[in-house]
Amino acid sequence: MTHKTLIDTDTLRRHLGDPGWRVVDCRFDLADPGAGEAAWAQAHVPGAVYAHLERDLSGPTGPDTGRHPLPDPEDLADWLGAHGIGNDTQVVACDADSGAFAARLWWLLRWLGHDAVAVLDGGLAAWRAGGHPVDADAPAPAPAGFRPRPRDAAMRASAQELEDAHGPLVVDARSAERFRGEHEPIDPVAGHVPGARNRPFPSNLDAHGHWRSPQALRAEWARLLGTAELAGVVHMCGSGVTACHNALAMEHAGLRGSRLYAGSWSEWITAPGRGVATGSDD
Repeated sequence: MTHKTLIDTDTLRRHLGDPGWRVVDCRFDLADPGAGEAAWAQAHVPGAVYAHLERDLSGPTGPDTGRHPLPDPEDLADWLGAHGIGNDTQVVACDADSGAFAARLWWLLRWLGHDAVAVLDGGLAAWRAGGHPVDADAPAPAPAGFRPRPRDAAMRASAQELEDAHGPLVVDARSAERFRGEHEPIDPVAGHVPGARNRPFPSNLDAHGHWRSPQALRAEWARLLGTAELAGVVHMCGSGVTACHNALAMEHAGLRGSRLYAGSWSEWITAPGRGVATGSDD
């Protein structure tokens, strides 16, 4: 069975040591970029390799990019192959708990044409709570060949599309305070893309930190999207990371076809002529 959206801890436990599976630990802290890797070095799912958001899952920044540009497809493919991930590997991405960073790897792999990737529901917190083992061993998987087949047109949207008055329906995954422009702790300009709607990514989780059921997510997203065509839905956030959480939520709910504005707010504001709105959903 191929796992394409989420996977539970018991299922992963049954596949520990399976040569066709690879766990990737994506823990990260925006305020302390070394914290996730340090935590992985202390304890992780046995066999898990580590992916650093800024070193491995992002490309170099520039004056016209957001804070976490997409990596070059060939560079990412080389990293995947060096860590034992081939085109037939079942990948499980995990982070500390919410899936905010694991979802970035999930989206990237799908962008490269690899569907056999799932996020661990509840992350390492759920893994530990379930009594499953951890260790501190640094794995050395045999290299594999990974051939990227990017799906740019099907999965990405450009800033130019968002600037179009009749453009896509934009859904912003940042907190309500950041979306409304009341509090901006990271980027130099506060607010949101005019016309965007707000769905903070934690809304996809229940009170225990697990993902809501496909049925619940489908109902909630249907209320937000209304009659919008799924291919006309574009996700964004501050830098293209937590927006992937909303993309995964829609996919898990069976709402397929939405896209990502990878540069997100931090790229949008690099061009002075682009609109900035504040307050509630327009």
